[in-house]
Amino acid sequence: MAKSFPILTLLICASAATAHAAKPPKELAIDLGGGVKLEMVLIPAGSFMMGDARGEYDERPVHKVNITKPFYLGKYEVTEEQWAAVTGTPHSKDAKDPKLPVTGLSWANCQPLLDKLNQRHGGKRDDSPGAFNLPTEAQWEYACRAGSTTRYHFGDDKKKLGEYAWYHDNSNGSKHPAGGKKPNAWGLYDMHGNVWELCRDAHYNHDYYAKSPTDDPPGPSEVLLKRDSRPIRGGGWNYTAWSCRSADRGYTTHPPRRNSQGFRVSRSVD
Repeated sequence: MAKSFPILTLLICASAATAHAAKPPKELAIDLGGGVKLEMVLIPAGSFMMGDARGEYDERPVHKVNITKPFYLGKYEVTEEQWAAVTGTPHSKDAKDPKLPVTGLSWANCQPLLDKLNQRHGGKRDDSPGAFNLPTEAQWEYACRAGSTTRYHFGDDKKKLGEYAWYHDNSNGSKHPAGGKKPNAWGLYDMHGNVWELCRDAHYNHDYYAKSPTDDPPGPSEVLLKRDSRPIRGGGWNYTAWSCRSADRGYTTHPPRRNSQGFRVSRSVD
């Protein structure tokens, strides 16, 4: 019997190693109750060039960024039905469609939903495994680009933007249900247009790109003009094609500056 111990030990170790090496699923569907789900897509670790050399002053210089850990990002912008399912109260009593993204939110307004997601599903509101948060600006642009180096995740031709985004030229002056246009190469919808999306960081000072860390930049520690100034990304239904570029950077304060801003949720990999 003694001779069998090494074999048994080897089998146990191999099983443990296999379990440890198991890859996270490419998609998650988190049950929020009442038949409502939060669908999330696995964004792989990797590198990209952040910014736009032909863009606004705060999009320069273009610089290399390494996203060193995979993370999940919501397939869609957070909707009215998701908000109600998580918080227990409707965001807007006048919403005509439960699939409409929630809007008119500041960074602070998003926190109750994130807190409740973490309370229900064991996250700790940081980068610990399974934690829900807003994406950083670097994570957002990396996910939006989905491997592209062009102005939009589908290329440089803004005439094609209407296939992927609700924006000034095709929205008829209002937001639309999430997921109504084509996704990017990683399966994310409405990364261009529909609603601006809040990010986790403070808004960058104009020279932050020149000195930001290469690996997983967290944004500056100082808030612009000492206000609660937060970055928003992706453009909105009432903005031009220029504002919908992958590298375009807006910012907001509290109370929110725009009625067309919402958010999507990120989650650390377990």
